[in-house]
Amino acid sequence: MRFGIGCFATDEGPNPADLARLVEERGFESIFFTEHTHIPASRDTPWPVGGELPREYARTYDPMVALTAAAGVTEKLLLGTAVCLVAQRDPILTAKEVASIDRLSGGRVLFGVGAGWNEEEMRDHGTDPSRRFGIMRERVEAMRAIWTQDEASYHGDHVEFDAVWCWPKPVQSPHPPVLVGGNGRGVLDRVLSYGNEWLPNRVGDDEKLLGRVADLRARGDETGRGPIPTTLCNSPTEPELLERYSSAGVHRFVFWLRHGDAAEVERRLDRLADAVDGL
Repeated sequence: MRFGIGCFATDEGPNPADLARLVEERGFESIFFTEHTHIPASRDTPWPVGGELPREYARTYDPMVALTAAAGVTEKLLLGTAVCLVAQRDPILTAKEVASIDRLSGGRVLFGVGAGWNEEEMRDHGTDPSRRFGIMRERVEAMRAIWTQDEASYHGDHVEFDAVWCWPKPVQSPHPPVLVGGNGRGVLDRVLSYGNEWLPNRVGDDEKLLGRVADLRARGDETGRGPIPTTLCNSPTEPELLERYSSAGVHRFVFWLRHGDAAEVERRLDRLADAVDGL
């Protein structure tokens, strides 16, 4: 089992570099930062979890900047997005940012992607919410072309560019793993289409989620790709449940670190590290 930490890196919490150093010192494998460019003040789209949207959603650092800061003070810690909202991003620029971090960190990026849930946020970026999954697929495919080809081009319904030169290329070959986020009905199809892993949140019924993890692994075998792993966000800490998820196909467990000041965050990290040490 591999264990990581996920969090909102904000201007009201620990500096991302300081946090990454603490995470690596405690023996965790990875850190994941989330993304929201902004939160529209209208708040028309309800928070999927229900209730009031937590304050940290509107205060996140740009994940690429935060991961760059984390890369500079760590040696082995894997650097992830959970998730990068690619349906709201320029794919050429994002491809360069991800490749740059992968290069500067010595090949440590885990590229978690998602289509998002806040419809007003998408519209502010010129993204039609009803088309976001198709947009996400094409932008990931376009980024993969840029990462793997010296002269890349892409022609789709939502992304269109002729041959380009774009360096640096990632250290990881053929490119950083693409972890497709989401828990919706069609997410396993998206993972099989253009992802390397599934990146769900642990929400709802564990039995249903365990079944979907196992189903993805079986479908990977059926298509000849081999078992497709899952990275589970908002992971449990109970040993028996961790073992069941591991047997189903989860190879990385990401504990979500609640927002707080530096001292409280460090105490929470210590408790999680103690829980992992006891497994």
